[in-house]
Order: sequence, then structure tokens, then C-alpha cells
Amino acid sequence: MHTYRIGDAAALLGVSADTVRRLVDAGKLTAGRDEAGRRIIPGEALAAYARETHRGARESTGSSARNRFAGIVTDVHMGDVSAQVEIQAGPFRVVSMVSRESAEELELAPGVPAVAVIKSTNVVVERP
Repeated sequence: MHTYRIGDAAALLGVSADTVRRLVDAGKLTAGRDEAGRRIIPGEALAAYARETHRGARESTGSSARNRFAGIVTDVHMGDVSAQVEIQAGPFRVVSMVSRESAEELELAPGVPAVAVIKSTNVVVERP
């Protein structure tokens, strides 16, 4: 099971570490303690919270792909050949079809951190 320290969970949710501590204290986010006594959050609990609140962090890098959405895997549906992977990246739900082999090699499962990298020549932009 993948776990997150308070600061890492805060970065994925796009909030402060104090906010995550308050969420844990209020019972809105499940946490335990590691062998050093630090609070840790189970990846599945963090994925469930992210799914419910649609909050998250954004990440930028020096890649030529302009659209990078750092988030947390919320669901994986494995097929015979392909896998459907859902990532909650901030308020954005990103769904991707990847090969089953790739999903297995990346060990994609709910609660695992992931970055959806999108490079496309056809992007539709709408105003709300």
C-alpha cells in the first residue's frame, strides 16, 4: 500500500500541510503513524478524498509537452490488452488508455502518484 507524509499529501491536494493536519484531526482524511511517529496517509484514502473534493496540485517541468497534470491515480480498469487509468489532478479528471503492460510496469493503482502528460495537435478550448 502506498502512503503519503503530510507534506506530500498537501502538495498533491494543492493545500498547506496545516490544512491536511486539520483534515485529519477533523476525521475528513484517514491517517496513521509510521515507525518514527510521523503521520502518514494511505494512498487509497487520499485518492478518495481527491475524488470527492477535486482539489490538487499542478506541476511544471522543462518538457516540450505543455500539458502536465500532477495528481493521484483514482481508478484503474485492466483489460486483456489495455488499461483505463483515471487520474485526479486538481479539479481535473484525466482518463487515459494505456497498454496493460505499461500499467503493470508503472504499478498503477488507486493512491499512486502520477503525472498525465498530454501533447496534442488538436485541443478544444471553451469558455464556461
